[in-house]
Amino acid sequence: MATKSRCEVEAPGRGYSASRSVSDPGTDPTIRRLRDQIAAIDHSLVEAFNARLRLVSRLKGYKESKGLEFVDREREQRIISDLTRANGGPLSSEGLCEIYAAIFELMKREASRDQDAREA
Repeated sequence: MATKSRCEVEAPGRGYSASRSVSDPGTDPTIRRLRDQIAAIDHSLVEAFNARLRLVSRLKGYKESKGLEFVDREREQRIISDLTRANGGPLSSEGLCEIYAAIFELMKREASRDQDAREA
């Protein structure tokens, strides 16, 4: 029995509509152009996440060397509040909060994994 990859994309569900079908969307120049722009942004996001993770890992190591707690929930809340105020949309405040809650948890987990790899 095959197991599904954690990164496998789910079928359209709540909030998605498959009312119209294009026989080969890859041949539509507008779809291609928009997909290319989205892909470029996705690559930029990956670069930004990796840069952020490198800094988070450095911060974690520094704080631990000083005997300080790594996680600062008040700081996380201030970051979300600041970003919510700066958000001009169309991303909702709720969506922004969901994204950053996930980013914070992922960064903490990855920074710990990075440290574990260095200690091994």
